[in-house]
Amino acid sequence: MSTDLRTDAERRLWDEIEKHNTGMLGVTGGAAHHTQPMTAFVERKTNQLWFFTRTDTDLAREIAEGKTAMFVHQQRDFQACIGGQLTLQHDTDRINKYWNAVVAAWYPDGKDDPKLTMLCLDCDDAQVWISEGGPVKFVWEIAKANATHTTPSVGSSTSVNFH
Repeated sequence: MSTDLRTDAERRLWDEIEKHNTGMLGVTGGAAHHTQPMTAFVERKTNQLWFFTRTDTDLAREIAEGKTAMFVHQQRDFQACIGGQLTLQHDTDRINKYWNAVVAAWYPDGKDDPKLTMLCLDCDDAQVWISEGGPVKFVWEIAKANATHTTPSVGSSTSVNFH
């Protein structure tokens, strides 16, 4: 993969998460065995994603010592899986920075709730898939692949390493 493709994929990754910030977060090999929907707040300069949670959630209890985790983000023509180290951090500055009406709805006791805290995903790498051409190209590629016994060409995939 070319450096330009990786750079474009990384830029698009952060853009997509900032625009549509909900995805699925889970601990790698965790006891819960399932990811859960979470809202991500992007910090591009440090390659970090931040999430609100409470200290009494299964996820927060499971990663108290820091664990590897995956955040999966998917839109119509964009999919990504981001891996990294997940830690629990009570960061008052970030709580204040990212607090909004949507977050407040999930935390009725407000920013001063003693169980309110943050999760930080220090992103190590990501796999990014970008579909191209929209639904017409997709239908064409599927029809062509079935007629010619080949696989469809609907986009690109690249790895992004944040270190």
